[in-house]
Amino acid sequence: MQIAVYGTGGVGGYFGGRLAQAGEDVTFIARGEHLKRIQTTGLRVESIKGDFCISPAQATDDPAAIGEVDVVLVCVKAWQVNEAAQAMRPLVGEKTIFIPLQNGVDAPNQLGAELGDENVLGGYCQISAFIAEPGLIRHVGVEPYIAFARLDGKATPLAEQLLRAFQKVNVKAEIPQDIQAAMWEKFIFIAAVSGVGSIARQSIGVVRDLPGTRRMLEQVMQEIVTVAAAKGIVLPKDVISRKMDFVDSMPMEGIPSMQRDIMAGKPSELEAQNGAVVRMGIESSTPTPVNAFIYYSLLPQENVARGL
Repeated sequence: MQIAVYGTGGVGGYFGGRLAQAGEDVTFIARGEHLKRIQTTGLRVESIKGDFCISPAQATDDPAAIGEVDVVLVCVKAWQVNEAAQAMRPLVGEKTIFIPLQNGVDAPNQLGAELGDENVLGGYCQISAFIAEPGLIRHVGVEPYIAFARLDGKATPLAEQLLRAFQKVNVKAEIPQDIQAAMWEKFIFIAAVSGVGSIARQSIGVVRDLPGTRRMLEQVMQEIVTVAAAKGIVLPKDVISRKMDFVDSMPMEGIPSMQRDIMAGKPSELEAQNGAVVRMGIESSTPTPVNAFIYYSLLPQENVARGL
């Protein structure tokens, strides 16, 4: 398969790197010093699952230089999806599939509006990884996991082929029967830990161990479950308890990427996470007071970060 990884941060660098390890034809799309280092010394990954290096690595900042591919892993931040969709047009072939791996649930519709719904799958992943320095991805926690499937549930040969490629390098990958429900389950978890962590400015371990902030995590999750039900998304009854178990399994020092960006004064995924809950709550007449508190408390800083 010819695979393009659009956005070579923690997610794109790790999962794209594993696909290159599996022998697939992978081109990384990156920029700046990170791109230069990948082009000159390769893509290095330090991982709790074993370090590796892709060298030489194919990398560029110009999708037009790659041309049509089979699979595109879309790994930019959620707030960059619309711009990325326009830039990825040169990658589109007759059978190209796009797999968004953003936090949140909006990306498939955003990509579909620009690239065609028939080309876009649903997708999500679980990993704690980031760019430690140019050319180096550091995976520090969470068992790597990736899921993708057509939103209508139909089979697609390229997805099956991609699944087998991940299995070659022992990456846990799945094609869920209901990818939308699976994405919402991830959304429940990530919006809770990102939002409450960003307010508290503390690690996941600190937030989950303090009774008050632990209760906030549960309240954020419950509001999202209620919004999902209002939108016709059916989730398991034990979803909150399972997601809290997952929170408890995470490294004490873990910090979600949205929180990391907010603490650094950078633009973040606030709109795609807690902001999206508030927006969808308003659309469905579903109260979301805890998510609203988080969103409107963080919005002034977010606007400053974006120069608004």
